Amino acid sequence: MNGNESNITVPAGLPEFEPGWVWLAGAGPGDPGLLTLHALNGLRQADVIVYDALVDQSILSWAKPGAVTDYAGKRGGKPSPQQRDITLKLIDHARKGKRVLRLKGGDPFVFGRGGEEALGLVAAGVPFRVIPGITAGIGGLAYAGIPATHRDCNQAVTFLTGHDQTGLTPDAVNWDGIAKGSPVIVMYMAMKHLEAIAGKLIAGGRSVDEPVGIVCNASLAGQRVLETTLGRCFEDAAEAKLEPPAIVCVGEVVRLRSGLDWLGALSGKELISDPLGLRADRQTADAG
Repeated sequence: MNGNESNITVPAGLPEFEPGWVWLAGAGPGDPGLLTLHALNGLRQADVIVYDALVDQSILSWAKPGAVTDYAGKRGGKPSPQQRDITLKLIDHARKGKRVLRLKGGDPFVFGRGGEEALGLVAAGVPFRVIPGITAGIGGLAYAGIPATHRDCNQAVTFLTGHDQTGLTPDAVNWDGIAKGSPVIVMYMAMKHLEAIAGKLIAGGRSVDEPVGIVCNASLAGQRVLETTLGRCFEDAAEAKLEPPAIVCVGEVVRLRSGLDWLGALSGKELISDPLGLRADRQTADAG
């Protein structure tokens, strides 16, 4: 069997991975069980897997025998391949007739540069498929017991990145507008500039006492969760020695963790059924 042949039986209803194609797939926030069936199908058929730093190594064990795994991780502050080189690598493998799986942490189109890579494939005439994944800003928070939305807290949520292409706090973000208009803010890659971001949100009108949740290594065995406040988040994160990758959530939904920390409950934590203290108010309203 040559490198372009496959003896994998494709489950009914799932697509066959054709030679010369690139599949841009999201691997989810970390827990291998959050991988989608489409992504798993791609793993089982791919000849080459170009994967990111945030892809859990156990996921690669599901690749077909003989598949080539090629690390292309980009981590802030560390030597990393250039984005252009990664895209050219995908094109080169595809033009050699390989089935190329580009495996990214989370979702490829949510702060994952998947759009940039897909447009590069379009320019090169390489056919591709996009396989969405569970983004850390939703799945990672869920593993911490923090819902991105809850009717008693918010009817909107804002997702933003903590740094721009230069690595600095993004100037293009309307911090005052977000501070005033978004009840819940979920931030990716914000740890490096957490102090500055917290200051901008407070200057925009957010309370220093507003709840903040920081989730590190979300959904993995080493997950750590810090509950703090906007005014204290930078100091508390430094004291706890928290490091990226992390998701930062600002808003009242963080308070729900005392009732929704299902992972903690598995270890014996007692959950509170009314974490926002609204039951008495509702009973009074019903009685009236």
